[in-house]
Formats: sequence, C-alpha cells, structure tokens
Amino acid sequence: MDKTKTTELDNVVVRFSGDSGDGMQLTGTLFSNLSAILGNEISTFPDFPSEIRAPQGTVGGVSGFQVHLGSSKIYTPGDDADVLVVMNPAALKVNATGVKKHGVIIYDVDSFEKSDFEKAGFTTENPFAELSISDTIQLIPAPLSSLTQSSLDGFGFDNKTVLRSKNMFALGLICWLFNRPIDQAIHFLTNKFGKKPTILEANVKVLTDGFNYGNNLHLTVSTFLVEKSHETPKGKYTSISGNKATAWGLIAAAQKAGLQLFLGSYPITPATDIMHELANRKDMGVKVVQAEDEIAGITSAIGAAFAGSLAATSTSGPGLALKAEAIGLAVMAELPLVVVDVMRGGPSTGLPTKTEQTDLLQALYGRNGESPAVVMAAGTPDDCFHYAYMASKIALEHMTPVILLTDAFIGNGTSLWKLPKLADLAEIKPNYAKAGTEDTTKVTSRDEKSKVRYWSFPGKEGFGHRNGGLEKDYATGCISTDPFNHEKMVNTRQAKVDYISNFLPDVKVEGNVDADMLVIGWGGTHGHLMTAVNNLNKAGKKIALAHFNFINPLPKNAVEVIQGYKKVVVCELNSGQFATFLRSKVPGVEFLQYNKVQGQPFTVAELEADFSELL
Repeated sequence: MDKTKTTELDNVVVRFSGDSGDGMQLTGTLFSNLSAILGNEISTFPDFPSEIRAPQGTVGGVSGFQVHLGSSKIYTPGDDADVLVVMNPAALKVNATGVKKHGVIIYDVDSFEKSDFEKAGFTTENPFAELSISDTIQLIPAPLSSLTQSSLDGFGFDNKTVLRSKNMFALGLICWLFNRPIDQAIHFLTNKFGKKPTILEANVKVLTDGFNYGNNLHLTVSTFLVEKSHETPKGKYTSISGNKATAWGLIAAAQKAGLQLFLGSYPITPATDIMHELANRKDMGVKVVQAEDEIAGITSAIGAAFAGSLAATSTSGPGLALKAEAIGLAVMAELPLVVVDVMRGGPSTGLPTKTEQTDLLQALYGRNGESPAVVMAAGTPDDCFHYAYMASKIALEHMTPVILLTDAFIGNGTSLWKLPKLADLAEIKPNYAKAGTEDTTKVTSRDEKSKVRYWSFPGKEGFGHRNGGLEKDYATGCISTDPFNHEKMVNTRQAKVDYISNFLPDVKVEGNVDADMLVIGWGGTHGHLMTAVNNLNKAGKKIALAHFNFINPLPKNAVEVIQGYKKVVVCELNSGQFATFLRSKVPGVEFLQYNKVQGQPFTVAELEADFSELL
C-alpha cells in the first residue's frame, strides 16, 4: 500500500465534541498535552454545559474541547476547526458552522441512526444536507462505537462501560492523523488509571487500536504534520491551565516571601480547580480550608492575614458579591489579602460554565463606603502564574487587598508555559513592623510617603494588637467617629492604592505604534485582540493595541498613551465596563466600544471585521 500523503501546516485547529459523558474534555486534554510535549505552541478552549447531565444525545448536553497547535506563536484556540470529531448528531448540529471550508469532519457512524437524529432535533435522516454542510468539507465516517466494542471483546465489561472508551479510539485515530506518537498518551493514561489496571489496559488497547485503524486503512485523507516551535526560548515547558497557574503563582509567592500560604474558599464553578490544586500541595506547607460558604471562606482568610500568613480566597462572580463586606473589612483593617475571581456569565448564577468579563465594576466599586482595592487581570492561561505572584507581592508590600480577575476562558483553557526558577522571580518584602524602632512601634504607624501601614501580627514581640472594621484614629488606632479623622483615613487608604502605580510597569503598545487607531482590551481577551491586530497590520492596515493587566490603579503612562490616538475602541466581554471606567480617568477622549455578551470569547474574524469598518 502506498504511503499516506502528509500535509505540512504551520498551525491547525482540532475540535472534539460529543455528549457530556463521552470524555471529550479528557480526550482534548491528552491531545493538547501530547502536542505541548512534542514542542508545539498550544492554546485550548474547553466548552461544556452547566447541567450535571443533560438528556443523552440532545443539543443541550453537548460538550466540546478545542485545541489550536502551531509551530510558531499562537494566541487563541482558533475560530473554526480544521478537523472536527463528533460523537453524535447533536454535536454535529452545535458545531456545523464552525468548520473551515476545506476542513474534515470525522463522525461516529454508529451513533448516526434515526433515533439519534430525533434526539438532536433533526427532521430528516440526512443531517449533513439539513445543515447545508459544504461539499468542500470532507466527511469521514468511522464506526467508533462498534470498533471499540470489538477492541474490548473479552474484557468482560458491560456495553455501557465499553462505550465509555470510544473517546480513546478517537484519540488514537487523531494521533495517527497528526503524526503524534502514542507512547506519551499511554504515559498520561498510566498516571490517571494506574490504580485501576484493568481500566488502564482497556484504554491503552483501544487507543492503540484507534491509531492502527488509521495507520492500516490510511482512511481517505492525508495526515497532517505541525513541526515543533523553534521560537520558544530554551527551558522546561508544560501545558498549564489558568487555574493551575494561579495556584502555583500563589505558592511561589509564599515561598519567596517566606510565609505560609492559606486559602479559605468555597467551591464554585469555574474557580474550584484552584482550591483543588492548592489542597494537593501540603508538601509545600499550604493550608486549605473548604468553608461552609463564601463569607466564611474570605473571613477565615482575613484571620490568616491578621495572623501573619499570605492569605487568599478564590471565587467567581456570585461569590465575589457575597464577599463584598469582608473585602471592605480587609480595606479597613489594612491587611494583605488576595481575592481571585474567575469570572463567569451572570447575573446571579447565570451561566456557570461560560465566560464573561462582567465583574469589573463589581471589583472596582462593589463595596459600601470608600473601599479602594487594587484590581488586576491576567491575560492568558500561562500568565495567570505571573499575575497571581504579582497580586501577592502587591498585597504583602502595600498592606491592601488585591482582586485578581481571570475568567472561565483562561481559567479552564491551557497554553504552553515555561517553568520559571524561583530565584529569578521578583523579591517580595512584606512591610513588617520592627520592635524597638521609633517610627514603627505603634500598630497604626505607616510610611508617610507610601501610606503603607507596617505589618504587626499577634505574638510579635513589643506589640499589643487590636484590629477590626470600625474607623480608627489615625495616630492611636482607637475607635474614632471624629468627622475630620474619618476623612483623613478615607484619603489615606485611597492614597495608598494610588501610590502603587509607581511600582507598575508601563502599559505597552503593540502592533503599529504609529497608527491612528488604538484598540484597548483587558484581561483574557488579549490573544484574540493581538491576533486580529497582527492580521490587519500584515494586510497593510495600521492599528495598535494597548492591553491592560493593571486596572486600579492604572499604569502611570496610561492616560498619555490613550490620548495619543485619534480613534480609540475598547473591546470587552461585557456591555462596556472598562470603557466606563476609562471615561472617568482619561479626559478628552471619545471611547468607541466593541462588546460581546454571549458567554463565549471573541472570534478573531468578528474583531477584524469591526476594526476594518472603523478604519
């Protein structure tokens, strides 16, 4: 038989989609991890329903995982898929419009029966025609279910258990299609199922049979080859999710500061993985308390900060609302606290598994009284590590709560991450009080330039310590209702946050700095905005990007940068919250807006279309 034709690509997008019980998240994760190990740049987007288990085979129960892998720098999981793998007609229906013109759809022909069409809401027995799928898209029927049954014949499993492994057959087939050796995939499976040898043996066999199915039959499509990236600096790399990177950033900060890390938290989608990861790090001295509710979680963390720990709490939008009073307490008590908000769709419980940027104004202003807090936002899964580390550094050195915003897109998504060395990370020097030093002998003493209070905690020699949520006298620390003292304390707490801008890096202008139009974004939209800006500049259009990770306070050069452009458009996954904030900070600028509130990230195509129209 002739050797299969191989098509070399710079980058490719693969989407796995099926029922919630079909293991699409595991399949996509294994394939992306394997690609990262082989040296490809990766960006992933898991997308799954909020229902615990929607009716099997229905559109509401479709779960997907998209991975974009490349031989050079990539910023997004991609818009449309080059290869779509679907396990049933419902998955086809949900993803039919998201396949490129000359793409490939591999489908489990065993699951494309009349009853399956009815569950998915099709009115005919030809879903491809009903969906008007282009004849330029190559359809590859593969009997995944029956081949999995044949593969596991003799294992003694019931049919339901057998069919749970068909995702491994699909993974083996995709590994063949993209010239991925399966030995590393087997290594991952060994780590996952090592304590269940029969399950491990079954999954390895199905994976291998899926690989051989493609290799032996050569299907009817050429294989794809995406070379390893030659742009990444030397070092150790891994695939990491935003939530795991956030957890590791907190751990690294505690180690660098010489403090114990304490997390007081309550489970909430999509932030719970941060708590899971930290709970597994007892070897690093991490203390985790799963509290009975959001309020107990943050107040236990405030207690840990009062006692001298690096304290953190993790949540999503509904939990941030519940934590509001306690954040105000941390502002009043001037204690270091990191609050991680992995944003999701709202309001209320809203869209628990979908992404939005709708908590910004809540983070900035959602507390009673004048309660200024530092607000930051990570931009990619891998840089969640850096911004969790920096949030900890700012909290400890400036004695203030810091709210770190990520979102479901980057929290659940993964990207290639170079493991840093602890010695190379910035120093963290908590602002400790020193017994016997005249200007720090009172627990209320502060640096009069930065307005940062010195940190003295119970048990510290030479200090008697009281703290709480009532207003305090500036000099003595006793409870005070004096109106002029209260105003002085309000101004002091605000000045302390404002002064932090002196320690922030300047906002960087990317793309064409000489353009007339500036795109502004913040947080997890960076990859899509950067890709759209780069594409338009390559097409001869002049456009620049200023992406913000530090929001309150803004970088010191922010106003000057924004005022330097004739046209400014703010892009965000909400109705215009950052644009509203910037209008209060940057005079003389008309802020245009591009907003999307659909529970989904931007697509590069829609951004390019809007920017082109504005240009």
